[in-house]
Amino acid sequence: MGLALVFITVVGIYVFDVYRNIDSTTNEIYEPVDEEVEQVRSSSADLNSKEPISILLLGVDTGDLGRTERGRSDTMMVVTVNPNTKKSTITSIPRDTYTEIVGYGTSDKINHAYAFGGNSMAINSVQNLLDIPIDYYVTVNMAGIQEIVNAVGGVDVVSPLTFSQDGYTFYQGEVNHLDGNAALAFARMRYEDPEGDTGRQARQRIIIEGVVNKVTSASTLVNYQNILGSLSNNVQTNFQMKDYLALQGNDYLAAARNITSEQMGGSGGIGDDGIYYNWLSEDELYRVQSLLQSELELD
Repeated sequence: MGLALVFITVVGIYVFDVYRNIDSTTNEIYEPVDEEVEQVRSSSADLNSKEPISILLLGVDTGDLGRTERGRSDTMMVVTVNPNTKKSTITSIPRDTYTEIVGYGTSDKINHAYAFGGNSMAINSVQNLLDIPIDYYVTVNMAGIQEIVNAVGGVDVVSPLTFSQDGYTFYQGEVNHLDGNAALAFARMRYEDPEGDTGRQARQRIIIEGVVNKVTSASTLVNYQNILGSLSNNVQTNFQMKDYLALQGNDYLAAARNITSEQMGGSGGIGDDGIYYNWLSEDELYRVQSLLQSELELD
């Protein structure tokens, strides 16, 4: 009985310490969206009622290659999490996609929305393009990818092609265990990929899936402080502690472990202004809109 009491006490102290640190980090990275964000839903998504949610992931180039300005969102992905189907879908939006920049009075590459107006303008532009609500956002500094991957102990990936980048070589079909530097090299290569930016986005999704798998595993419990530290230095989000707690139940966690990938297509070309854009056909835009609306159970 004495040993049991000691064990329960130690576990209780540990759990309290974990909660306290998570709560502190949550407050540090919390950045609410401002009033300029258009509210597409009549009310906020109800996590306690197992309502599917959408998350806009923005990988910004602030801090990458020594940059200090706000930069652009060179990675844009919409994640839908459906606890009813226990499925999540990551849909990549090509950064050069030509669309209306909501609130700026012009049309341009969608990754310029973040440069022009930050998270709010990026959210509004994606909502307008895809005709869905964005419930949450997560902005990650590309310069912090190394730190986050290192914090989770590295990630295992299978390379879809053979290539070299920044002193690293990846072989098609082989399992590679990547530390932070290797993960950044794996995710950033574009010019050697026959699919160009589309191929790069596919590799970025592979890294994200690897991080998610690590974070949702039991092994993170012994390393949670390093993970929290990497997040507080490199992440901004409107998730709050109550949201994280709700996501632990109601099958959201099961959905996060069952990820499928989608890629918004289009065709690249030079516009009248001499700048390269990704042009979406009506059929492709309708396909992606219908897919996401179905995942969010909006149809």
